[in-house]
Amino acid sequence: MKLVDMNRLEQEQILPGLRARFVHSENMTVAYWNMDAGAVFPLHDHSHEQVVNVVSGKVEISVKGEKIPLDEGCVLVLSPGEPHAVYAVTDSFMIDVFHPIRQDYKKE
Repeated sequence: MKLVDMNRLEQEQILPGLRARFVHSENMTVAYWNMDAGAVFPLHDHSHEQVVNVVSGKVEISVKGEKIPLDEGCVLVLSPGEPHAVYAVTDSFMIDVFHPIRQDYKKE
């Protein structure tokens, strides 16, 4: 068992306007993203399955050239290796789940 107090977990500045907190289990990473309006996570891909959950705000995710608007309450599942980019239309909070664990986001 692992308990994480999110109130004590500091945010990391990932890119301009993009901050995150990461929780890692043995097999998954959960990312808690705060994006300022206008922030961009540029086109990238990775070997992880990713489930994107928009908790608040509005983002636009580009997948294979298609721009997909996601509002609060929307969930998008991305396959491993699927190139994607994220643009925050408004201030937004998202929770992403990655499988397997994102070693590149792990500090401990």
